[in-house]
Amino acid sequence: MDYQERITIEPDKRGGKPCIRGMRITVYDVLDYLASGMTEAEILADFPYLEAEDIRASLAFAADIERKLMAVPKL
Repeated sequence: MDYQERITIEPDKRGGKPCIRGMRITVYDVLDYLASGMTEAEILADFPYLEAEDIRASLAFAADIERKLMAVPKL
């Protein structure tokens, strides 16, 4: 998924954290809800302005960041 159209980073919004479509809900918020056990349906019910594609974009963004992390070798 190309998350770049859904994930925005604006320095003056939420401290420059990655947000969903310019709104004040962050990728971290969405991932935290999923990690706490909320289902996609529950998240969408609690936040009607979100779309299923926003949740998938958050997951794709997190996967891309993880993929780009460099492993630090043990000394």
